[in-house]
Amino acid sequence: MDRLRHSLSAVGADAILVSHLPNIQYLCGFTGSAGLLFVEPHSSTLYTDSRYTFQARQEVSDAHVLIVKGGLMRAAGEKLRSSRGRRRVAYSASQVTVAQRQALDKAAGNKVRWVDDGGLVEKLRAVKDQDELERMAAAAALISEAFNKVVRLIRAGASELELAAEIEYQIKQEGGSGPSFETIVASGPRSAWAHARPTAKPLRKSELVVLDQGAILRGYCSDMTRTVFVGRAPARIRRLYQAVLRALEAGKEAIRPGVAAGAVDAAARRSLRRAGLARYFTHSTGHGLGLEIHEMPRLGKGDKTVLQEGMVVTVEPGVYLEGIGGIRIEDEVVVTANGAIDLTSAPRDFLEL
Repeated sequence: MDRLRHSLSAVGADAILVSHLPNIQYLCGFTGSAGLLFVEPHSSTLYTDSRYTFQARQEVSDAHVLIVKGGLMRAAGEKLRSSRGRRRVAYSASQVTVAQRQALDKAAGNKVRWVDDGGLVEKLRAVKDQDELERMAAAAALISEAFNKVVRLIRAGASELELAAEIEYQIKQEGGSGPSFETIVASGPRSAWAHARPTAKPLRKSELVVLDQGAILRGYCSDMTRTVFVGRAPARIRRLYQAVLRALEAGKEAIRPGVAAGAVDAAARRSLRRAGLARYFTHSTGHGLGLEIHEMPRLGKGDKTVLQEGMVVTVEPGVYLEGIGGIRIEDEVVVTANGAIDLTSAPRDFLEL
């Protein structure tokens, strides 16, 4: 909260209205589904409703809790209307609906000049402290172990849905609160769908299977993808897998403090280009993660965000060939002074099951 206050001057604001729930959780600890946090130079107020009276009392730190009726935006706007002089208040337009903005303006009157917050909270969240890194390492270890257990069940006849359900069961068995996102299990030609949802389709011999999974543990997400083959793989599939694995390692090797996020994407893409596969790589190389599965930075083409020590990112190159299938290998790593350190640990060797 103090770091946020110190950064307000960078966007020309004297206060900030935080509406995105993960940002509110990061700043004051509140995990309810209805909240609005108003941060001023010397105080902070969390607006929520009566459903969260007891929860807020237990969770919230460094903010006064105000239980309101008649809408959170209206209550925050009325506080602004009662303030002396005109306030310059930062907010994130992408995280406020048109209706919410209208409610704010109606309640606040002409007492507010709204300014873009420039992603101030997201920038703070991008660099993890030691407690966050410990939580994320534990979440990564959990999903790695879940995969190691589920891989024994991958065989012809098992359905995509069965395997996805087993992954999510293992997450909760090991103490996770649930998956970080809808678990992906895609087999055969469907494995070429980068974000395929699992179906009742049974796995068959001589098929690729992509498993993209993540766990939430103590509030923080993990993310890992592995690709396996049912049966004995032909030489072409083995070559494709090794090319993706080399691209994964090239991306990791490019990671260090001071490097632009886009340079990591470029390194992975160069590796696939040398193998003649760049045109089959159809998404960015990775993304940050933490309280949410997708956070700053984005490891995409030309992204100029500078990597910093303490950031946690994924590296996930892939190739997707229509009618044949897809191969994606993804690890979660932390940026350190010495480069990328793996948090996910499940084997990366090509598994023929």
